[in-house]
Amino acid sequence: MPVSVAVAAVTFDRPGELAVLLDAINKQSMPVDTVCLVDSGTVPSRELASSHPKVDYVRSEANLGGAGGFALAILKAVASGAEWVWIMDDDAEPGDPACLETLVREAEARGLDAVVPLVVAPGHPDKLSFFFRIDGKVTHERAEVEKAGFLPDVGHFFNGALIRSNVFFKVGVPDVRLFIRGDEVDFMIRLRKAGIRFGTVATAWITHPHAFSETKHVFGARWHVIVPDSAFKRYFYYRNRGYLIRRYRRGKSMVADVGGYLGYFLPRGDFRGLAEWFRAFSAGLREKGFGPLEDQKF
Repeated sequence: MPVSVAVAAVTFDRPGELAVLLDAINKQSMPVDTVCLVDSGTVPSRELASSHPKVDYVRSEANLGGAGGFALAILKAVASGAEWVWIMDDDAEPGDPACLETLVREAEARGLDAVVPLVVAPGHPDKLSFFFRIDGKVTHERAEVEKAGFLPDVGHFFNGALIRSNVFFKVGVPDVRLFIRGDEVDFMIRLRKAGIRFGTVATAWITHPHAFSETKHVFGARWHVIVPDSAFKRYFYYRNRGYLIRRYRRGKSMVADVGGYLGYFLPRGDFRGLAEWFRAFSAGLREKGFGPLEDQKF
């Protein structure tokens, strides 16, 4: 029986990257039924989208962030009646024409309801854009992760994740309140709590810009913190970490964050950085600081 797949994609002022993504999707050995594209950019990509006959273009005049954009795109994809939803950011690109076919095959062979490919750094084929923890240590080395072949109950959503449509009726869609940073962690926790079978397969991969500079090691390779490069990203990352720690009562994460950020900022004498982290993190712990983008202060 043929498998029906709808792509759920978001874009924001990246017409060049979007064109590459749409072309790569069109070249997949397993065709998709539709591409549900949500565009929140300041310059609409309607003309580019119209040049691809399978694109279902949705213009969002409000900037919904990654979380809101993915939520809207996923709902459109599920509404199309497709069995599977393949989630893509506009600056991602499937690694080869067999990427989707590999994901579907692995999901069905392993009895999974969601499967995630490796996310490889562009121009660095041996490096992963986002780290995994192998034997307690953080690594960006692709070879280290590939040794495992399959990593159950973990994955870097939403870059290239393939998810059965019925999963969203069980766990919901990405939380629009989180905007960016942390929405993928929240979704993964919900999958685990719902008992959804998922994981990362090392035989499929996509490329996506890396975040090497954000990973800051504290007290050796087994302890690290994330310090995004811009105030915009730092605010949402810190706030959402605090919120998720409270929501899911993640005691270990609380200890790791408090100890880690103190251990990172204090030895450097970066009291401004520490204060910035504390304000956003504590707001998340108190479930404060949420609202429209224009109300946020960075």
